[in-house]
Amino acid sequence: MARILTVLDDYQGAALASADWSALDARRGGEFEIDVVTEHLAGDELRQRIVSSEVIVAMRERTPFPVGLFESLPALRLLVTTGMRNASIDLDAATRHGVTVCGTGSAGNGVVELVFGMAIALMRNFAGEDAAIRAGGWQHTIGQGLAGRTLGILGLGRLGIPVARLGRAFGMEVVAWSRSLTRERAAEHGVTAVSRDRLFSEPDVLTIHLPLNDTTRAIIGAREFAAMRDDAYLINTSRGPIVDETALVNALRTGEIAGAALDVYDTEPLPADHPLRSAPRTLLLPHIGYVTTDNYRAFYGDAVDDVRAYLAGQPVRVIAAPA
Repeated sequence: MARILTVLDDYQGAALASADWSALDARRGGEFEIDVVTEHLAGDELRQRIVSSEVIVAMRERTPFPVGLFESLPALRLLVTTGMRNASIDLDAATRHGVTVCGTGSAGNGVVELVFGMAIALMRNFAGEDAAIRAGGWQHTIGQGLAGRTLGILGLGRLGIPVARLGRAFGMEVVAWSRSLTRERAAEHGVTAVSRDRLFSEPDVLTIHLPLNDTTRAIIGAREFAAMRDDAYLINTSRGPIVDETALVNALRTGEIAGAALDVYDTEPLPADHPLRSAPRTLLLPHIGYVTTDNYRAFYGDAVDDVRAYLAGQPVRVIAAPA
């Protein structure tokens, strides 16, 4: 019986072109029949597709792996996730079911760059002006620049720090808050540590860079939107559930905030009938912060290395493993 390696959620059909899989491909003398899934699967359809897979390569958090899924995958022995952290994988369940979970490296500053691309596109109304010119029109809005504005960062960590650096390069004043942030640590990066209340009331642009956990879920809700200026913008490239989506839609529709640029959502892909799709003053992207050629080469190149190390009995970049 063929050994099966499944690559999940390869939306762009880029996995096989981003790395050299020949050493693993049974057609070239390797160990595995490689099955690449280019659409998002869930429920019974997902289980049926991967029930015989010995190795699965998952793209970020596109497909969750809860305990119930592990229970239905008796052949699974290696789960590779792109990146070294994936909150959608139940690691305890993986180890209980004899599955080793490995990760990969990454490359570039895709998310950091996207933050400012989204900020400029939103504040200068790129989407509206593009639509207008295609319809035969010309200038009809007046945008805002970044220089001299205040950038608020919720979470000054691995991504928040380079965002702060780039914000300063644009001539912005940068302020930040998180539960553990000290004035001294913020000052090391040219940032002013402020209170939580000031973080929401002062910035022209507020960008989120927190991990999703029990303490950050819905940390931005109706109270926080009410505290924000009505000419302020929200950017979320972190995780959707950090923001209360119902409160966000209401804030946009009532004009409590000037606009929002989003790359992440509670449910992904975003449902076709989701109210955010029709909310005013928004820029909506399909979770592409990490979707760059450099990152994909790093992700899939390391994934191939992970599988080869597994075959050699010496797994690398191990996140969790059976005792």
